[in-house]
Amino acid sequence: MSPLRVSVLAYPGCFASEVYGVPDLLTMAERVGAARGRTEPSYETSVVSPRRRVLAAGGARIDVAAVRPADVLVVPGFDLPPALDPDAALAGLAPELATIRERAASGAAVVSICVGAYLLAEAGLLHGREATTSWLHADRFARRYPQVRVRPESLVVTDGGVTTTAAFSAMYDFALRLVRDHDGPGTARATARVALLDDTRSTQSPYVDAALLPATGHAFSAAVMRHLDQNLPVRYDLTGLAREFGVSTRTLLRRFGAETGRTPLAYLHTARVRRARHLLETTDRTIAAIAADVGYRDPGTFSAVFTRHTGRRPSVYRATTSSPAEHPPPT
Repeated sequence: MSPLRVSVLAYPGCFASEVYGVPDLLTMAERVGAARGRTEPSYETSVVSPRRRVLAAGGARIDVAAVRPADVLVVPGFDLPPALDPDAALAGLAPELATIRERAASGAAVVSICVGAYLLAEAGLLHGREATTSWLHADRFARRYPQVRVRPESLVVTDGGVTTTAAFSAMYDFALRLVRDHDGPGTARATARVALLDDTRSTQSPYVDAALLPATGHAFSAAVMRHLDQNLPVRYDLTGLAREFGVSTRTLLRRFGAETGRTPLAYLHTARVRRARHLLETTDRTIAAIAADVGYRDPGTFSAVFTRHTGRRPSVYRATTSSPAEHPPPT
């Protein structure tokens, strides 16, 4: 079997770590495969660019080769602070956008890491497709590209041969999936163990820090979310919520949905899970008590909602995120 040809597209301002992360993990998978008896090379990796010289974010120089045929083209992310207009970051990247379009047209699978999704969207590859990106930038991305169906909770999304991932470390989630598909689940699991990677996570929801989310300027939805945050244990009542804000239920749903892309109930579940995560990490309260604290009378319902949002049951989440020394069992 011929090795899988994986090229990473380097460009001015990209994150160097996201250029080398996937090739490095594939190199590790190659070593694992050899230890497991594979005699032929699995991957042929390269860092390519339509330019002769590339400086990454922070000024690091990246050695590049000319763009070549590949089975997979990986597009890393770039530094996108809140004050930077994406237009400024994307200005001057016409050669890279052309490369992305050409590789996609040739049949290569195209993959973005984090806000590399901006380049895929600008190249027209995400129109009408599902995609993800870092939770920190998902709302901004969705407003800029309304034709893209953004799934901000997902770590890796593949739609029609185009793959997008969440921030930074999600490149390893993608790489492990690539190894699993190419070399089998055994090699993927062994590679994850060697690299100390979690190959069981399925969502970026546990990592969301609401305090870091940029302000959207949507006063109505912000007020509704603040009210829900302050009344997490209270039974959800759409009619009562609409009355609280002097609108009909239909108007509430329409305005909240237009500003946030979801329903108040969906937000409430997210807020309750966020609070439950904090309690699981920092207290020794029972799971049933925490469920009641955040508004779920039935622990089974709480467990189902929590698992859907985090990819882990509450007991597993507590075991993997908290330290016994921080909150020893009650005596």
